[in-house]
Amino acid sequence: MQKVIVIGCPGSGKSTFARHLSRRTGLPVFYLDRIWHKADKTTVSREEFDARLDEILKLDAWIIDGNYNRTLEKRLQACDTVFLYDLPVEECLAGVKARLGKPREDMPWVEEVFDEEFADWITQFPKGSLPLIKELLAHYGAEKDVYTFDTRTEADAFLAELSKND
Repeated sequence: MQKVIVIGCPGSGKSTFARHLSRRTGLPVFYLDRIWHKADKTTVSREEFDARLDEILKLDAWIIDGNYNRTLEKRLQACDTVFLYDLPVEECLAGVKARLGKPREDMPWVEEVFDEEFADWITQFPKGSLPLIKELLAHYGAEKDVYTFDTRTEADAFLAELSKND
């Protein structure tokens, strides 16, 4: 496990998992939201985002947290390990609400308001983004170590087991 991607529905716990995985493995973690978003809530250009992502992919080891379906295939081709969070939408929405008002390592600002448009995107994730993710995993997954978490408890158990093996 040297090149890892963590993907799944927003609010599922991906960034928290990536941070804990980084602490246990020593692999550097890169948050795609941090690369895409600026502190003033604007975004970088696609070209700048892609250039920054390409630089990360050239490194010998990394954890990349985030979906960004436009670049998912590139990341799947480059990684050796995939963690997919496939939690119920209700848990993801609750996760987003729970982080309101809290500084986060993975975002350049503090979210203060529950964004209904973002909530709609999360609600559509199982039918909108997840099929593409699963299709790409079916194509590239045989060559990778793929872990799917249906609950946060499963992810916590994975991290606990990883700590036992240190």
